[in-house]
Amino acid sequence: MPSSSSKPKITVNSSSFTCYPFGKCLRWNFLPPTTTGMLSSPQASLFRTSALAVGEILEKSTLEDSVSSMPKIDKSGRFCSPRAARELALSIIYAACLEGSDPVRLFERRVNARREIGYEFDRETLMEYNHMSFGGPPVKTDTAEEADELMRVDEKESEVEAEVLSAPPKLVYSKLILRFTRKLLVAVAEKWDSHVLVIDKVAPQNWKNEPAGRILELSILHLAMSEIDVLGTRHQIVINEAVDLAKRFCDGSAPRIVNGCLRTFIKDHRVNSVALTPNPKTQKETISTDP
Repeated sequence: MPSSSSKPKITVNSSSFTCYPFGKCLRWNFLPPTTTGMLSSPQASLFRTSALAVGEILEKSTLEDSVSSMPKIDKSGRFCSPRAARELALSIIYAACLEGSDPVRLFERRVNARREIGYEFDRETLMEYNHMSFGGPPVKTDTAEEADELMRVDEKESEVEAEVLSAPPKLVYSKLILRFTRKLLVAVAEKWDSHVLVIDKVAPQNWKNEPAGRILELSILHLAMSEIDVLGTRHQIVINEAVDLAKRFCDGSAPRIVNGCLRTFIKDHRVNSVALTPNPKTQKETISTDP
C-alpha cells in the first residue's frame, strides 16, 4: 500500500490531534489496489503507446509558463493552470499502477465516462480548491478552541478535494488542460521502461526496498522525467512542480528526495547528451575521407 500522506499534528495542552488535510483524497479517490507491488514486466508492456500530436497553443501556454503566471480558472469556470494538469496526470499514473493498466487508456475512460443520473457538481469548490496546500511541520495551539478551528479548516479542505477529484474531468479541467494531461501521460507511457532503469539508479535504497509503498513517489519521478525527456519543458520548472507535488501528497522526506533524484537525472541527462552529440570536426573529416 502507498505510504500515508503527511498529517500535521495540532498540539494543545499536551494533547495531540491528528488532522486529515491536503493530499488525503489523492489516495482515497482512485481505484483500490489490485497489485501488491509495482508493475511486472507484462504489465509494464501495457505502458507502451504511440505519441499523438497536440496543438502548438498547448506548448505556448503551458510548457514554458510557471504556475504563478497563469490564472487558476478560465472563462468557462474550469482549471486552466499547468499545475492542475500535472496533478491530474499524477493521479492517473498512480491509479494505473494500482490497476496494472495503460495510463492513457485509463485517462480516456475517466474523461469519456458517462455522468451518473442526477449528479450535480458544485463549481464553487473549484475556487476553494488550493493546489498549493502543503502538510508542513506540527502546529501548536494555546487552546482547544484553536485546535478545533484548525481541524475544521483541514476537514473542509479535504471535503473540497474529495468533491473536485471525484468529479468528471470535463467539468473540472479546461480542454487545454485535458490535452496537456494526455500529452504528459503519453510521454510517461513512452518512456516508462527506460525510466524504470534510471529510477533504479537514482532512487534511495529504502524506496526500492518497498516499491509498493512508494508508488506515488515513483510516479512523480516518472512524470517529471518524462516531461523533461519528451516534452522538453525546462527542468527548473519541472523540478519545482515535482517537489510541490511531493510536498502536497507524500511523506515529509519525499520532497527532498525527489529534488535530489531529479537533479541527478538532469546531470546524467546532460552528460549523455554531450556524449551523443557528434563532433563537427570529426564528422567533417569522416565525410572528406569517404570514397
